[in-house]
Amino acid sequence: MKKLYYPAVFHPEDEGYSVSVPDLDGCFSQGETVVEAVGMIREAVGLYLDGLSVIPAPSRPEDIKTAAPDFMMIIEYDELAYKRAHDARSVKKTLTVPSWLNEAAEAANINFSGVLQEGLKKRLHLEDR
Repeated sequence: MKKLYYPAVFHPEDEGYSVSVPDLDGCFSQGETVVEAVGMIREAVGLYLDGLSVIPAPSRPEDIKTAAPDFMMIIEYDELAYKRAHDARSVKKTLTVPSWLNEAAEAANINFSGVLQEGLKKRLHLEDR
């Protein structure tokens, strides 16, 4: 899963900040504080990029020009973190195990789905995320 870093332009308003991401046409947000605006634009970037088949490449920060009082900040898009927070759908998988192993696991009341999830997280080094 991808981690991308997009330059975002913050514009101070009478109350708070409006924010745009030049690389993502139409990706805008706002917040009453800089911290809130960062969180809101991070969410907007996730919504914008989620499900796109072609993800636009981020610009180099030095290529983004702002005029005072605007300023630029880098916004991280972590695809895995976004999906974990927003996509709780379950996907059905069919698996095959030897019958003796199935019988032993059922006798021990093993949750096959839970064991598979634990194993996948361990194999993908996602336990701590």
